[in-house]
Amino acid sequence: MKLLEEVQLKPVASLQGKDLLTLLDYTSQEVQDLITLATQLKKVTKEGKCPKLLEGKTLGMIFEKSSTRTRVSFEVGMQQLGGYGMYMNARDMQIGRGEPISDTGKVLSGYLDGIMIRANSHEMVKELAEYASIPVINGLTDIFHPCQALADLETIAENKGELKGLKVAYVGDGNNVAHSLVIACAHVGMDVAVATPVGYECDLDIIAKAREIALVNGSEVFVTTDPVAAVKDADAVYADVWTSMGQEEETQQRLIDFKGYQINDELVAHAKPDYMFLHCLPAHREEEVTSSVIDGPNSYIYEQAENRLHAQKAVLVSLMA
Repeated sequence: MKLLEEVQLKPVASLQGKDLLTLLDYTSQEVQDLITLATQLKKVTKEGKCPKLLEGKTLGMIFEKSSTRTRVSFEVGMQQLGGYGMYMNARDMQIGRGEPISDTGKVLSGYLDGIMIRANSHEMVKELAEYASIPVINGLTDIFHPCQALADLETIAENKGELKGLKVAYVGDGNNVAHSLVIACAHVGMDVAVATPVGYECDLDIIAKAREIALVNGSEVFVTTDPVAAVKDADAVYADVWTSMGQEEETQQRLIDFKGYQINDELVAHAKPDYMFLHCLPAHREEEVTSSVIDGPNSYIYEQAENRLHAQKAVLVSLMA
C-alpha cells in the first residue's frame, strides 16, 4: 500500500478478491473508479514509475480462442506490476479433454493468484468462477467483453474529459462487445445508441438491465435499426467486425444482412465534427468500416488498443493486490 500512496493510486478496495465476469456485477462507482485508476496507471507507467503491486503473484491465462491484444496486454500488464502471466492454451490442458470445470477451478486456485480466461461460453466462465477461490477475469466470452469496454471508456475520457452526457453510437452486430459497451456507458452516465440489422439485435434482457442503470445515472440506452439515427450527434462512433470468431460459415449471409451498416464518410457526417472513431480490432477494412474513417484523423483505434493494457492493470490491481 505504501507504493500506492507514493504515486497517489487508489485501487478499488471494494473489488478486492472478487471476479470480473460482467460489468453488470459492479456498481457505477466501481466502474468509474476503475477508469480513473486505469488513467493513473497509464500516466505512472509512461513516467517509468509503475509500482510492483503484484510482485510474487501469478495470473493464469486460459485461452480457448486466438488472441493478440488480450494475451499481450495481460502478460505485459502482469510484468509491469511485478507479477507473472502464465499462458495456457485450453487445448493443452485437461479441461480440453473433458475434465470438469469444477475440478479445474479448485486445482488452479491452489497454484495461482488469479485466472483470466478467453472462452467460447460465458456459462463455462461462470462455472469456473463459482468453483475457483481466486479472482476470475473474463477476457472475452460469447456474451460479454468487460475489459474492452473499460478500455473504450478510458480512451474517450482521456480525449473528451467528463464522460457524463456524451453520446456513443455503436453500429453493427449486437454482440459481446456491444453488450459490455452499453452497460459501461450506462454506468458512467453516457447516452448510447445501438443500430443493428433485424435479427442481430442485442440481448433484450441485457438492454433492460442497462436501461435500469442508465436511468439512475441520467442517461439513455437507445436501440434502432437505423444507423443514421444512432450516429446523429454522436461524440464517438464504434464498430466491430460483422463476423466474429466461430461464425465464419455465416460470412456471406452476414455481408448481405449488414449492407447499409458500414461506417463510412457519409454516415459519420451525422456525428459531431470532432467525433472519435473506435474499433475493438481486428478490423476488416471496406467491410464494417472504410479505410477513410478507420485510418482518418478522427480514429483513435491504436490508443484504444493500448488502453487495454492500462484498464486491465486497474482490474488486476483491484482484484489481486
